[in-house]
Amino acid sequence: MTDLLTDTATASPLTSAPAAAPSVMHGRPLPASATTGVFARYEEWVRRSPEAPAVIDGTRTWSYRELDAAADETVRALDGRVRAGDLVGVCLDRSAGLVVTAVALARMRAVYLPLGPRPGERRIQAVTEDVEVTCLIGDPAVLPERHQAAERITLPLPGEGTNAAPTTVAAFAPPAAGARPALPESFYAVLTSGSTGRPKAVAVAEPALSALLDWYRAETGLAPGDRQSLLIGAAFDPHVMELWAGLTSGAALVPAPDAVRWDPAELTSWWRDAAVTVSVAATPMAEPVLNRPWPQDLSLRHLVVGGDRMRRRPGADVTATVHNAYGPAEATVVTTTHAMRPDDGGVRDETPPSIGTPIPGATVLVTDDEGRIAPRGAAGELCIGGECLALGYLDPELTSRRFTAPPAGIDPEVTRRVYRTGDRVRMLDDGTLEFLGRLDDQVKISGVRIEPAEVEAALEQDPSVRSAVVTAPRSADGNARLVAFVVATDAAPAPHALLSAVRAWLPEQAVPSAVRIVDAFPLDANGKVDRTALLRTAAEPARPADSSGNDGPGESGSHDGGSHDGGSDDGATDSERLVLRLVRDLLDSPGAGLGDDFAAAGGTSLVASRLLAAIEKETGVRLRAPELLRQPDLRAVAAVLDKRRAATTAVV
Repeated sequence: MTDLLTDTATASPLTSAPAAAPSVMHGRPLPASATTGVFARYEEWVRRSPEAPAVIDGTRTWSYRELDAAADETVRALDGRVRAGDLVGVCLDRSAGLVVTAVALARMRAVYLPLGPRPGERRIQAVTEDVEVTCLIGDPAVLPERHQAAERITLPLPGEGTNAAPTTVAAFAPPAAGARPALPESFYAVLTSGSTGRPKAVAVAEPALSALLDWYRAETGLAPGDRQSLLIGAAFDPHVMELWAGLTSGAALVPAPDAVRWDPAELTSWWRDAAVTVSVAATPMAEPVLNRPWPQDLSLRHLVVGGDRMRRRPGADVTATVHNAYGPAEATVVTTTHAMRPDDGGVRDETPPSIGTPIPGATVLVTDDEGRIAPRGAAGELCIGGECLALGYLDPELTSRRFTAPPAGIDPEVTRRVYRTGDRVRMLDDGTLEFLGRLDDQVKISGVRIEPAEVEAALEQDPSVRSAVVTAPRSADGNARLVAFVVATDAAPAPHALLSAVRAWLPEQAVPSAVRIVDAFPLDANGKVDRTALLRTAAEPARPADSSGNDGPGESGSHDGGSHDGGSDDGATDSERLVLRLVRDLLDSPGAGLGDDFAAAGGTSLVASRLLAAIEKETGVRLRAPELLRQPDLRAVAAVLDKRRAATTAVV
């Protein structure tokens, strides 16, 4: 993409680094079309092709005309209750109803705040205490208690489709005293993990999203007749990109069933069956797909991957162009990209792909410890400027800390401010960026940014927890998981009970895979918690449970030994022993028993995907995600595996 870039080294050299070119790169100037609003582009397609499909969910299709009419009905239902500039929390899953809601809020000039279908009652409570949310929209059965008791109106949203809520309401609860309103000119807002232990809201204006969508359409060729996935979790900011990419291109959005996020084989089957042509996927979801033989009968032309460090390139059999995308929510989803095309000779290179170069309207620069522009080749903090920047956080103090004046040598006409990402990178001679890691403790789990402090704060809500420290060890294949170390009060808590409790506070990706009870935290020479020592401990298996089925002294896995199976597998079948071994390994929980529920034991979507892959590798039997998730315990999972193995043997 070098033809899309302005290289500062050749265009306007800076004097701050005479010995080497400075680590600055500007994306191509935005086209004149970037001044066209996102919603105006959508309305243009409603006028031009009203009968074209806008949302396709299985056998049900909604045309642009039907979608627009449903949005108008929703606007009328909310009229007088929601005004321009109001923040509206949307607790819906990927569905036609979610798309209608997004369009309706944009028509009202209200601010779309996607929270996901089950954001957790205490997380919602924290958000609504900090942010002035006018109402929550969602299934009344999953809304938090405070909003269930509030005034509610039923919304005329589509109730059909894979992930659709049968009934949707708007629930109005009075805002908390001191809650912050949306920033002026906000088009949408998203939550990111907060180092204070509370989520923080980032507000983005329409022009920034419009510029991103210009790049997306130009890069993927998305147009009428295409099918754009609606795959990303609705609370994750790339969801906004894929939703509006489809609607501003005249293409059809295709909501993905939840099972595809757990199983690479399910995902590729869905791409095939739904005839998806352009898709967005989180890196931890995409990499297992790239590790498998690539199906040669897919319609998929482009796969945009982001949210975590990509550790492998697509193989020679991959027929789609894979875009390794990087970008924080504070810079409107995507800032830099590196495209790997099927005919690219370097596609089979064993080195991890770079995060590429900036998209149009974005400026990237690397600064040293003193905040000065570093020379190319030197590692430093990545800062982002340009038209892609968000308006800021709803907390002005936090905004002033992270969105700062550009360093000396940057033309203020190019960017008046930069966002300090906290990411460590290196800019190569050609302007390509290599991602080197985080400068702080923030980690990514399943593509979602997690502040360990937020997880620690959630654990410390329990009265049995004196203090908690959360680490993120990586497995040999580079995947991270969260392990929590807890110092208890007088009564030691049961790890599985702690995990159940924090699910109300945290998104799924932030729930630790294991809890270890310790007497005290190791300290370094400065008297601070030695996180490096804890990280080493977290990477080691937990001590096994004792013969009574209770956890051993000092620490425990995510299971507390309370199931009727304890930690023993005596008398178990071959399938039971296999499932138990794999789950214990994946969850770092030697005390897990056959009577444990997979999710309650700490299983997440990412762990489920790995478990399914491991079972297939060892037995040749591919279970599907629903077969795992519907079972009451691990013994039932093993029983399903036995039936499938028996059926396979009978066929042979």
